[in-house]
Amino acid sequence: MYLTRFRLNTARLGARRLLSSPQMLHAGVLSSFADLPPAGEGTPRVLWRIDRNSKAETYLYIVGPDKPDLTHLVEQAGWPETGRWQTYDYTPFLSRLAAGDRWAFRLTANPVHSARRTDDEPTKITAHVGLRHQLGWLLKRQDSAGFKVLEKPAERQLIPGQDRYELIVHDRRQLAFKKSGQRQPVTLVTVTYDGHLEITDPDALRRTLSLGLGKAKAYGCGLMTLAEV
Repeated sequence: MYLTRFRLNTARLGARRLLSSPQMLHAGVLSSFADLPPAGEGTPRVLWRIDRNSKAETYLYIVGPDKPDLTHLVEQAGWPETGRWQTYDYTPFLSRLAAGDRWAFRLTANPVHSARRTDDEPTKITAHVGLRHQLGWLLKRQDSAGFKVLEKPAERQLIPGQDRYELIVHDRRQLAFKKSGQRQPVTLVTVTYDGHLEITDPDALRRTLSLGLGKAKAYGCGLMTLAEV
């Protein structure tokens, strides 16, 4: 597995076009690989995420089983003379994860649930738009994903029911874009989670980091990364 980071030059029109279209960015990411990994249940896939740290610092992160070549993205949306990308061997890091370790994490996800208005209607995939439900979406998945989100000490919990965990939700976005072959636009709600976790099941967390969490992985969702606290 490999982890790649690439800084986009948001002053360039090409970068702004890519950032406005998850479908175009997905195609750009996949074009970074001469041979795509075989798709299948439980096999590592190509995941990506956009981190907007500030107006001048926007990064593309990619995780996949092979090294990407981002030359075309540098030419279109980077600094062709001075800018490159950094790729790291991710496997040694993943192998060192151990139960009880604590990390800071970031995840951009598409928090959705199945809902229907009446018993006679078929269920429909619906986005969570409220903060409480978006928090609950991640907390419901933490056990199977191999971690638990750390809780704050009681004296630091300022908002009852919404401030229990070392977790914030930000950069909430509603995206709409056309997909080839479809008349109706695709709509997508994404949020970014920043928090602190403790590893409970290293193998499950390795799967989460390699396979992604939640839906809409093709459109920049599901990639979780860890950093030292």
